[in-house]
Amino acid sequence: MKSNQKQIDHWKQEIIETEEAFAKLAAAEGISVAFTTFAAAEAVLMRNNDLVIGKEKIRQLYENQHSKGLAWVAEFVDVAASGDLGYTYGHYTYTSVDSMGNASQDRGVFHTVWKKQTDGSWKFVWD
Repeated sequence: MKSNQKQIDHWKQEIIETEEAFAKLAAAEGISVAFTTFAAAEAVLMRNNDLVIGKEKIRQLYENQHSKGLAWVAEFVDVAASGDLGYTYGHYTYTSVDSMGNASQDRGVFHTVWKKQTDGSWKFVWD
């Protein structure tokens, strides 16, 4: 049983590192690059109570959003004993600046489901 827990802990660490890389890419290169880089082909987003289905639709959603104002930290991670699905959640802050230069912030909670890919990487399938 201890070896199984060690493997689960390893997978959790992989997911946390992926989540951190995702957030870092969003801060460095913007939302569009980050979301298309870390989305699985079959990924789904729920935005404004609508579903955005598939990596191509996600790319289209964010193609004109080059904002670097999205920041988040995973506060919890868990992974299936099979090691193929995991999830994270935590808080995010989105900072935007209007045409007058006034900044505003939106804060909320995120939940992401991660799926292990055939190459061993983790990509999100739900956000």
